[in-house]
Amino acid sequence: MPDQDNLGRKILGFFIKPDDAAPGQPAAAPAPAGPAGQQPLAGTPPPAAPLPPGSVDTKFAQHLADVLAKNNPPGPDYFEFREALRSLGTLGLSEEKQYQAAWASFKALGGTADVAVLTHTANQYLNVLGQDRDAFLQSVDGAIKERVGGLQQEQQNLRAENEALAKQLQEIQQKMAANTERLTAMDGEITAQSTKLQQNRQNYEATYAVFTQQIKDDLSKLASYLR
Repeated sequence: MPDQDNLGRKILGFFIKPDDAAPGQPAAAPAPAGPAGQQPLAGTPPPAAPLPPGSVDTKFAQHLADVLAKNNPPGPDYFEFREALRSLGTLGLSEEKQYQAAWASFKALGGTADVAVLTHTANQYLNVLGQDRDAFLQSVDGAIKERVGGLQQEQQNLRAENEALAKQLQEIQQKMAANTERLTAMDGEITAQSTKLQQNRQNYEATYAVFTQQIKDDLSKLASYLR
């Protein structure tokens, strides 16, 4: 069996042409100048451009090619036939002639003369890819449940917190309005109470003066009249 890494790259070439796959990183582009026209440091990689949905991604293409390479049985099979078929693509033959010529080339390489071997191994590879797809989708669903679910829970918590804060803010504003109204009323009450207390003081002092003056007068008269 060929080296698995080499076989993976070889299988990748059976399915993906260089122009078909969207690269993980875009081609280098001039980076914008920094402040005051200052150029960025040399070697700074440009940001990766997101792939549009439904694009053929090289990392997934390489992954699937590696999956097929790991499950490639010994001896010529569907992939050797496909390699022969691919090599005939530039000869200008009709599709039927290409398949017939590839079949003859496959048998010349030591492959079986039973076409069922090709269909059987091709279906095996379909099953392997299907199992890998099921595992991948399951992992994606798990990641969505974990990551997106966690974000949704955080989002729900933040909304509930904002509602509670808004309610508290409303209560605080109502309390502030009530306090302001009370403060305004207290200005009048302070004036009224101060005026009343000052008047009471003055009245007390006047009354006190009357009492003490009468006593003083009596003392003076007692000293004068009762010797």
